[in-house]
Amino acid sequence: MANDASTVFDLVILGGGSGGYAAALRGAQLGLDVALIEKDKVGGTCLHRGCIPTKALLHAGEIADQARESEQFGVKASFEGIDIAGVHKYKDDVISGLYKGLQGLVASRKVTYIEGEGRLSSPTSVDVGGQRIQGRHVLLATGSVPKSLPGLEIDGNRIISSDHALVLDRVPKSAIILGGGVIGVEFASAWKSFGTDVTIVEGLKHLVPVEDENSSKLLERAFRKRGIKFNLGTFFQKAEYTQDGVKVTLADGKEFEAEVLLVAIGRGPVSQGLGYEEAGVAMDRGYVLVDEYMRTNVPTVSAVGDLVPTLQLAHVGFAEGILVAERLAGLKTVPIDYDGVPRVTYCHPEVASVGITEAKAKEIYGADKVVALKYNLAGNGKSKILKTAGEIKLVQVKDGAVVGVHMVGDRMGEQVGEAQLIYNWEALPAEVAQLIHAHPTQNEALGEAHLALAGKPLHAHD
Repeated sequence: MANDASTVFDLVILGGGSGGYAAALRGAQLGLDVALIEKDKVGGTCLHRGCIPTKALLHAGEIADQARESEQFGVKASFEGIDIAGVHKYKDDVISGLYKGLQGLVASRKVTYIEGEGRLSSPTSVDVGGQRIQGRHVLLATGSVPKSLPGLEIDGNRIISSDHALVLDRVPKSAIILGGGVIGVEFASAWKSFGTDVTIVEGLKHLVPVEDENSSKLLERAFRKRGIKFNLGTFFQKAEYTQDGVKVTLADGKEFEAEVLLVAIGRGPVSQGLGYEEAGVAMDRGYVLVDEYMRTNVPTVSAVGDLVPTLQLAHVGFAEGILVAERLAGLKTVPIDYDGVPRVTYCHPEVASVGITEAKAKEIYGADKVVALKYNLAGNGKSKILKTAGEIKLVQVKDGAVVGVHMVGDRMGEQVGEAQLIYNWEALPAEVAQLIHAHPTQNEALGEAHLALAGKPLHAHD
């Protein structure tokens, strides 16, 4: 069918990552005739080179830490080291199982899947493998790749990206990580658990700088206790090879040496040479510009995922893809509130948040109209059992709704679901305080924080 020039699909999707395949699955479910074009593997960065493999590495690191520290729980165990080949097998098995399931889903929804490198050839067509695929609408979902800095060449050996780090055939003895955002701190956490001597270099004044400052400070304290070193507030100047590694020099002249340098300064959109500008699609710094319904300036073209300047998260890609499919199928759609999207950094300890920071709330509502409360996990029974430290911080508009939930501690990513409901349903602290949370759970800490904010603390000091 895909090779039949007379076939006109309702929707042609360029890119089979999170945003693209979500649009394909939902569009087909709603009766659209969908073609999905992917040059590599359906599932994209998230499944093959991002979310899933990094979390597998982090879990392997968690198991290593538990083996090392088991005696504090009265369990005698010995830690004999990391079998990196075994770690990769475990990681690849996870990816393989999910990949097969996703392939089955795409086939079962009767999506026409076309393997090959596509290029937008007009506002209603994509060229791939010598064929022109016609569509009433085209969705651009070509994702992103790791970024570098001018003059900093990623060689895949000593100077590597996250793509290389995920398939590294050894545990490096030492590593410098350029960038203290999500990617940087996750690899720092995993590598430290594997036994690597890690130093993070972050030009801004905090790790995970887009999070609430309190969360950043708690993570920095936890990393210090773990022996993860970091240098904040000074930007990178240059990197050069040493006899057996890499030397990094900062703008203030400070130098660091290690076996490898991981460049983790973020990801940039994949848009060059794909025909977007020739088709009249408005761009900015490589990103495709869209409105709140993911529409570009060209009526027959939409764009989603890392290709557009929204949050670079797989679940955001899912939501944007679904929104486009439902809009094209004639359903009523609601723009995404990006502040209401849960954000999780899966290092040890985890950092999870939804809503806005205290600083942003003060900027919007005025400093005198914002109330912030911190609930220490030391008062939570399950966190004590797990031996994790951290806090839940709530940001509230005075006498109004909770507009920010910021959490640091092991397994906090599993608590962000309720936090998302609290923010998105504009819940008052007293309303959440009425809900009964199971004891002993870490989820209970979220309830206790709201009890305290509502003026009736239980396991917390007045």
